[in-house]
Amino acid sequence: MSDTNTIKTYIVTIEYCTQCRWLLRAAWMAQELLTTFEDELKAVSLLPGTGGIFEVRLNDTVLFNRKEYGRFPESKELKQLIRDVIDPARDLGHSDKK
Repeated sequence: MSDTNTIKTYIVTIEYCTQCRWLLRAAWMAQELLTTFEDELKAVSLLPGTGGIFEVRLNDTVLFNRKEYGRFPESKELKQLIRDVIDPARDLGHSDKK
């Protein structure tokens, strides 16, 4: 866990397709990330979009794009991608690669 005096600078944005009704999926993913990284993330925002988008960004860096990968991200996978940026030495327990 990070020091409580550390300024939180990481913002996750999940852009999801409203036409596809992916709000619930995006909200669940946001909850998973906030639970895992409650001390490290400044915010997780849900951004309505269209055209089949489901994209996860950390600050302005795209971590996962559904169209590029041809699938949705697994929560474990997103947690690992975020961890690798904000705290590479952190153990994610059961969400870590073994």
